[in-house]
Amino acid sequence: MLVLIVYDIPDDKRRLKLANFLEGYGRRVQYSVFECFISLEEMRKLHQTVKKRVKPAEDNVRFYWLSQEAVSRVLTIGSSLPEPPPNAYII
Repeated sequence: MLVLIVYDIPDDKRRLKLANFLEGYGRRVQYSVFECFISLEEMRKLHQTVKKRVKPAEDNVRFYWLSQEAVSRVLTIGSSLPEPPPNAYII
């Protein structure tokens, strides 16, 4: 499934660390928005890990779990549609 992760973190250092960390899980589609094709269990683990990296009193991080039906209804302007990464890479 597609998990949309959006955040608003005022501290530049924490924001950069989170962005770099999330690049290992999905595709950055906007400055503070990531699309991650991960399982529900992976999302729960990622949520717990991110929770340890931010300051809840200052930061706002949201995880949106989107069903396949919702993903099929996505409309975009100026970018490609959400697409899961390939199952294999040929090197």
